[in-house]
Amino acid sequence: MIVKQMQVGSMVVFAYLLGDEETGEALVIDPASNVHSIVKEAENNNLDIRYIVNTHGHVDHIGGNAEMKEATGAQIIIHEGDAGMLASTPAMMLRMFGGSASPPADITVRDGDTISVGSINLKVLHTPGHSPGGMCLYVPGYVFTGDTLFVEAVGRSDLPGGSWPVMLRSIQERLLTLPEDTVVLPGHNYGRSATSTIGHEKANNPFLRG
Repeated sequence: MIVKQMQVGSMVVFAYLLGDEETGEALVIDPASNVHSIVKEAENNNLDIRYIVNTHGHVDHIGGNAEMKEATGAQIIIHEGDAGMLASTPAMMLRMFGGSASPPADITVRDGDTISVGSINLKVLHTPGHSPGGMCLYVPGYVFTGDTLFVEAVGRSDLPGGSWPVMLRSIQERLLTLPEDTVVLPGHNYGRSATSTIGHEKANNPFLRG
């Protein structure tokens, strides 16, 4: 399995390229910007991007969807709770973040669904709190946490549709129950390191104490 973490755009978003070496099939998570660089990275690793997966529908994570879909023909996947955001992002917000309007979702998913690319199977973990349809993606050894869990921090819960009690419950029940050596791959480069582990967050994340 190939996992490439790439910081893109002005909001230090982490996009991820996840590929199966045997089949050459791949998906990209949150291609917010710098689409050409992501596609080039896929080509350098002999990967064909089949899916665009958005961890949630906020503008800073979906701004490159249109360009990525045009470049690769990939299908867009998002949780059903945030699907409406893709086609309704205000033009002002798109200009502010330098993104383009996203096409609508090709596929919507729910908690417990599996997103497969080659022999890689990502389990959908519905983790509302940052947004109603926020989701994390788990494959043994790794969890892509979007804007739910950062390195020693958590996502905002004060945006429309957000809720701190809901977010905390999502983290405690869906993420902190994963094996402690699971690598946390967050949606932004906000921490003192680019990655963490579930065990580290349980022991050191100040938002999760008490």
